[in-house]
Amino acid sequence: MLFNSSAFLVFFPVVCTTYFLLPHRFRWLWLLLASCYFYMAFVPVYILILGFTIAVDYIAGILIEGSTGRRRRLFLLASIIANVGVLAVFKYWNFLNQNIGELFRAAGLSYGIPDLGILLPIGLSFHTFQSLSYTVEVYRGNLKAERHPGIFALFVMFFPQLVAGPIERGQALLHQFHERKRFSYAALEHGLVKIAYGFFKKVVVADGLAGYVNMVYDRPEGVSSIALLVGTVFFAVQIYCDFSGYSDIAIGTANILGIRLMENFRRPYLSSSISEFWSRWHISLSSWFRDYVYIPMGGNRVVKWRWYGNLMVTFMLSGLWHGANWTFIVWGFLHGSYLILALVLKAPARTLARAIRSDRLPGLRRAFDRSMTLVLVTLAWVFFRAADMDQALSVLGGIFRPDGDWSPASLALRGGMLVPLLGVGLILLLAASYRLPYDLRLRSPRVFLVLTTLTIILLGSNGGEFIYFQF
Repeated sequence: MLFNSSAFLVFFPVVCTTYFLLPHRFRWLWLLLASCYFYMAFVPVYILILGFTIAVDYIAGILIEGSTGRRRRLFLLASIIANVGVLAVFKYWNFLNQNIGELFRAAGLSYGIPDLGILLPIGLSFHTFQSLSYTVEVYRGNLKAERHPGIFALFVMFFPQLVAGPIERGQALLHQFHERKRFSYAALEHGLVKIAYGFFKKVVVADGLAGYVNMVYDRPEGVSSIALLVGTVFFAVQIYCDFSGYSDIAIGTANILGIRLMENFRRPYLSSSISEFWSRWHISLSSWFRDYVYIPMGGNRVVKWRWYGNLMVTFMLSGLWHGANWTFIVWGFLHGSYLILALVLKAPARTLARAIRSDRLPGLRRAFDRSMTLVLVTLAWVFFRAADMDQALSVLGGIFRPDGDWSPASLALRGGMLVPLLGVGLILLLAASYRLPYDLRLRSPRVFLVLTTLTIILLGSNGGEFIYFQF
């Protein structure tokens, strides 16, 4: 079920009303049933995959907590193998199989292993990582194993963040399902404003920009350099509004039910460095890779070449997490390279800053740093958006073509100049309300709520699928 669908506009009020009418002891069951229904609205049979993950990690958590030494590590390893195995089969098998086939054919050998004819389950990477983090935290002694199988299943399947996060930790979420929740008008108002702003970002801005982005990337060889650049900038805004819009709706929905979810975005496009960008963008995922991949490999507490290697491995795995495609791996490689290059150039940059006395103009330096970070992030988005490497290189080649067409008239595609002008207007509209997700104590939140709701109704529901559903 999509948040931006008419079905959800009926589903959530029914779930919420019934939740607060039920006695506390039945509420976990009601939320679990609602979550099952929500997920089964996509492909019903794939709930069996969720059931397998839940069963494995529920049992593994209890066995890990009750074991010591080698047995404890073996139970954790079993959980990791089961979770990663599900991802490998459903998300990466065809990608690996096709690349192995290419290597065999390049060597003049035959290769006849077929691809699997299966669809990628919605949100597989999200709920797999959330469940896996639970067993790791139990193993580390940071979390007691959950004994209630229904509560644990709800932890993995909680419908607001089931298919696209935020990826919550057991320490933050599990105890909330045991607590008694009372209906709160303040929580309702706060949650509705958060939801409304999420819908605004998704339905108005992201879906509004998607048409032009799709036209540009569908045929990059046939459009001008300026259209490719504008389409790429539009995509940077689209993906932020699409994904952070989902997070806002998830957080607001949970808040109405009395459940607190973590903020997943903190104005990432105002970052002054790539490192800062990753502390503001998709925070639940970046912190997951930091805690369970980067730090266990040694983080920055090792010799310099290993430190750089740890960064690169972490970001390339992050790219692969997003999709079984070389474009995502290159996207991760670029971000890893940005971070390593920043570390290498840190001392020379300080020397240059002292030489030109840029500390006397901190505002100008901050603007320069933010601009450079935004440019680097936007260029990397080309690989994230492109269907394959050929398309990504075609887009970049078109943008940097020496004889490219940069006339404003060449921005016009099938929709004339209206579409790019509308896109600029949507970006300006977003910029005007950029602080709202982080300061919801508005003087008149009801006005914003009503205006946004009217806008959504006028534009209609049943919009496009959220980008991160494919991960």
